[in-house]
Amino acid sequence: MHAFDVLGDPVRRRVLELLADGERSAGEVTAVVREEFGISQPAVSQHLRVLRENGFARVRADGARRLYAVEPAPLQDVDRWLERFRGTWDRHLDALATELARGKRERRLREERPPGTGPVDPPEEERP
Repeated sequence: MHAFDVLGDPVRRRVLELLADGERSAGEVTAVVREEFGISQPAVSQHLRVLRENGFARVRADGARRLYAVEPAPLQDVDRWLERFRGTWDRHLDALATELARGKRERRLREERPPGTGPVDPPEEERP
């Protein structure tokens, strides 16, 4: 299964979020996921199995409990793949932030301008 197929499921993403805080027992994960998504214990177990079989989670026995943890390698692979797109998005987001700041500044200056000074805004019906 491709990494994005694994991560495409909201239940599996939530399980990874839970595991990101540290090791959790299968029972703890199941309780949270059942409460939030309303799915059965076998369904949660299936999601844990998919994560484990695809390398996103590891499991170890602790007596009768099975403790799950995030396996970082596949997430690092996804992060490296996404890196090529960050530069493009960063530039677009920086440009958007600049335009938003410019608009806020212009609005503030208009609001601070004493009446009768500076350019007059056209009536609303004449605005483009």
